Amino acid sequence: MMTRSSGLAHLRADATPQRADVLAARCKIMVPLTTKSDQEESMETGRLLAQWATWMRAQNCAETTIQARTARIRILEEFAGAPAAELTIDEIYAYTATIAHPSTKATYYAHLRAWYRWLVQAGHRDDDPTQRVKAPRSPRRLPHPVADAHMRVLLAGGHYSRTHVMILLAALAGLRVHEIAKVRGEDVDLVANTIRVTGKGHVTTVLPLHPMLATAALRMPRRGWWFPARGSRTGHVLPRSVTDVVRLAMRRAGVPGSAHSLRHWYGTTLVQSGTDLRTAQTLLRHANLNTTEIYTQVDDRMRRAAVHRLDPGAAA
Repeated sequence: MMTRSSGLAHLRADATPQRADVLAARCKIMVPLTTKSDQEESMETGRLLAQWATWMRAQNCAETTIQARTARIRILEEFAGAPAAELTIDEIYAYTATIAHPSTKATYYAHLRAWYRWLVQAGHRDDDPTQRVKAPRSPRRLPHPVADAHMRVLLAGGHYSRTHVMILLAALAGLRVHEIAKVRGEDVDLVANTIRVTGKGHVTTVLPLHPMLATAALRMPRRGWWFPARGSRTGHVLPRSVTDVVRLAMRRAGVPGSAHSLRHWYGTTLVQSGTDLRTAQTLLRHANLNTTEIYTQVDDRMRRAAVHRLDPGAAA
């Protein structure tokens, strides 16, 4: 990795300090008395990232968020060829300009903003360069729910028992893949017909249990992980395993989409069946009501019906 100090290294190699000063004067640059090596700068960044990760854990940030943020800062440093804690506004602009997808650009910008804000708060930097960088516009996301007809086909498919339960948890409880992976028998109360879910930010919520899920729960362990995995340090399957299992089941059934498409079906169906937004927000466990509002998109059938009701003759 090229650093600010390593660009001067050739002036000092095999030369006396006096000779280096002479060469530096000719180049109209100043040579610091000491310079950090690439390895030292990388170690310094690693130390800061470790401190930042500890701070984020103290703020109850999800481990996936911590990993994504710290990895992004490492990539930024590699791109800029300079310590990530010392970058300028121009270097940040140069990096964000290389990211084509608007949603990805907005996500990465949020990672950088969090990093520089923490550096200032922790006293490692005097200014926050991202305050002078306009946040990229994030496109309005729309849900991509599985079609009702496809949902019926999927639920009727002859899946393995635990694959079927994964599908039900996504479609009838709106669970995300990382939440499905961590379901335990103790989370399900078949008397109260509820399921306890710990989601983003380690927030725990108790949700009503759909009758089909309650029936499926009778075949699952009453204690311990519903989806255990041998050799896993957590004891349960990884979220990506849930993603792969559900995607394969959907592909075999001829149903397009993913596990998250089932959650989108859950949210869209709730809203379109007349559930008020505030109730839908609590069931989907969104921190912001604006996130729930994406599920209020008008159904295509309603749009077609509206167009078919147009009567040019009556207008005349």
